Amino acid sequence: MFHAQLPAVDAAAVPADAILLDVRENDEWAAGHAENAVHIPMGEVVARIGEVPEGGKVHVVCRVGGRSAQVTQYLIAQGIDAVNVNGGMLDWEASGRSVVDGNGGEGYVL
Repeated sequence: MFHAQLPAVDAAAVPADAILLDVRENDEWAAGHAENAVHIPMGEVVARIGEVPEGGKVHVVCRVGGRSAQVTQYLIAQGIDAVNVNGGMLDWEASGRSVVDGNGGEGYVL
C-alpha cells in the first residue's frame, strides 16, 4: 500500500527544467511522452537504477499516477529525492504540456 505522505505534485506544477522519469511501457512512451523525460519502464527500474538522473528532484510519471507512486516509493527508499506526478501523463496532456511521439512529432497519451 502507498504511504500516506508520499511526496506528490500536480502535472501542471512540474517545473519546465525538472528531471522527469517516465515509467510507462514502451508502446505508451512511443505514442507520446514529455519531451525531456527519461524512459525506464516500471519493471526495469530496479535493474536500471543507475540510469535514474541525478542532480535534483526526480519527478516520476506514468499514465495516471499509480505505477509512478510505486516507483517513487522505491526511489525514496534508495535515498533518491523523488516525487510522484499526480494525474500522470493524462493530466500532463490535459494541462496543455507538450507531448511528443517517438519521432519528435506531436504525440498523444495512450
